[in-house]
Amino acid sequence: MKILWILLALTFTATAQGRPMLKETPYAQVKDLIGKGKPYFLEIGSDSCRSCRVMGKMLYTITQKDPSLNIYFINVHTEREVANALKIMMIPTQLIFDAQGAEVYRHVGKLEEAELELTLTKYGVTQ
Repeated sequence: MKILWILLALTFTATAQGRPMLKETPYAQVKDLIGKGKPYFLEIGSDSCRSCRVMGKMLYTITQKDPSLNIYFINVHTEREVANALKIMMIPTQLIFDAQGAEVYRHVGKLEEAELELTLTKYGVTQ
C-alpha cells in the first residue's frame, strides 16, 4: 500500500511539473488595457519562484479553457520596475482591477485552486 501512495505521488508530481506556465506579458502592454471596460487579473511573480510557478500553471489551465480572459503573468524578475510601480512587497501577488481601472483585490501568496476560481468569478474576470 505504501508503494502505491509513493507511485501516485510521483505520478502527480511529474504530471504537474510537465504542465506549462502562463506566458509572461510585458507590463506596459497590460497597463494600457486596464480601465477600458473589463476587469483584469494580474499575477505578479517570477518564473524562478516555486509558488509563482504553481499559480502560473493553474492560470494557464484556466486560460486554455477560455483564451479571451484578461489574465496575465507579469515577471518581476525581468521587469523589476513593475514591483515598485505596483507596490509589490512579496511574490506571488495577485491583483484584480475593475472595469474602470481601480484595484479591487490584492492577495499575497499562492491561492488554492477553488479560491482562485471563486475570486475570478466574484470580480467578473470569469463568468
